[in-house]
Amino acid sequence: MRKVTRFFWFCSGAHVETLKKYPIEHNKYVGIGATIFFTALFACLSGGYAMYFVFSGSAFAVGFAIIFGLIWGTAIFNMDRYIVSSINKEGTINQQILQASPRILLAIMIGIVISRPIELKIFDKEIREKLKVAYNKGQHRKIDTLEKTYQQKYAMELGKNTDYKKESDSLTKDINRSRAQLNQEVFGSKTDQTSGIVGYGTYAKQKQAVLQEKEDRLKTVMTDQDKMDQYLAQRKGFEGLNDVRLFSDHQLDSLANIAGFADRNWALGQLGYNDDGSRNLDTYLAESFISYLFILFECLPVFVKLMSPKGPYDVALAKIAEANIHYAERDKERDINVTDSVYDHNLDADINKRKRLISGQSDYDIEKHRYD
Repeated sequence: MRKVTRFFWFCSGAHVETLKKYPIEHNKYVGIGATIFFTALFACLSGGYAMYFVFSGSAFAVGFAIIFGLIWGTAIFNMDRYIVSSINKEGTINQQILQASPRILLAIMIGIVISRPIELKIFDKEIREKLKVAYNKGQHRKIDTLEKTYQQKYAMELGKNTDYKKESDSLTKDINRSRAQLNQEVFGSKTDQTSGIVGYGTYAKQKQAVLQEKEDRLKTVMTDQDKMDQYLAQRKGFEGLNDVRLFSDHQLDSLANIAGFADRNWALGQLGYNDDGSRNLDTYLAESFISYLFILFECLPVFVKLMSPKGPYDVALAKIAEANIHYAERDKERDINVTDSVYDHNLDADINKRKRLISGQSDYDIEKHRYD
C-alpha cells in the first residue's frame, strides 16, 4: 500500500519528502496522482488504437501501436504532472485562476485529443456501416464518371450505333411485313397491297425483289452494327469500364476493416448527421458527452488543486521555495565575493610581477651604463 501511495504522490508531482510530514494532505495528492495516472493510461490506449489504424494492414501494426501508445501516454503523463505541480496556492483566488487558465486550456486540448480515438472504438460498429455506405456510393460515382466520360468521348460512335439499331429494327419490321405480303400474293389473297392472283407471277417477283433488297440491307446494317459493337466494347475495356464493378458485401467488409484513421474519423463525424443533412441529435449528444467526459477527466486534477484550500503542505512548499531562493541569492553573493577575491589576488600578483620586471630592467640598464 505504501508503494502505491508513493507512486501516486510521484504522479501528482508532489515533493514526497515534504508531503510525508503532513498526513492530512496524503489522500488529496493520492487522488490527484491517480487521476493523472489513469488519464495517461487512457491516452496510451487511445494513442495506440489510433496508430494501429494508421499502420493497418502492416505486419508491424501492433508493434507500432504499442510503442507509440507508450510514448504518447508518457508524454501526456509528463504534461499533466507538470500542469498540476506548477500551480501554487499563493495569492488570491483570481490570481490562482489566472495562473491556471493556460493550463486549463492545455488540459482541454489534451482531453479532446485523447477522447477522439476512444470514440472511434465505442462507435466502431456504426462507423463500419457508414464506411460501407460511403464506399458503395463512391464506387457508384466512379462508375458514373467513367460512363459519362466514355459517352462524351465516343458520342459520335454511340450515335452511329444507335442509328444502326434503329434502322435494323425498322428493316426487321419491314421484312416481316413484306414477307407476309409476298405469301399473300403467292396464295392469291386479295388485299390493298396484293393482286389476288394465285401463283408466283410478276407481282410476286416484284415483292420478292423488294424483300431481297431489304434483307441485303439488313445484313449490311447488322454487319456494321456488329463491328461498331466490337469497337465500342474494346473502347470500354480501354477506358476501364469493364474492370469497375460494384463492391460485394465481402469486399465492403474488407475495406471497412482496413480503413485508416482519417476515413474512420470522417465517418465518426458523419454519424452526427442524417442522410438529408439534418443534425442527428442522439448520436451528436452521445459523441459530445464522451468528449466532455474526457475533458472533465483531464481538467479534474487542475480543478481539485484550485478548489482545495491552502494546506500545510502548500505553506511548507512555499517556505522551502523561499529558502531555496534565499540560498540561491546567498550562493550568488558567495560566488561574487570569491570571484572578486580571486580577481584582486590576480591583480596584485600581476602588479608585483610588473614591478619586479621594471626593477630588474632598471638594474640591468644601470650596470650596462657603468661599463660603457
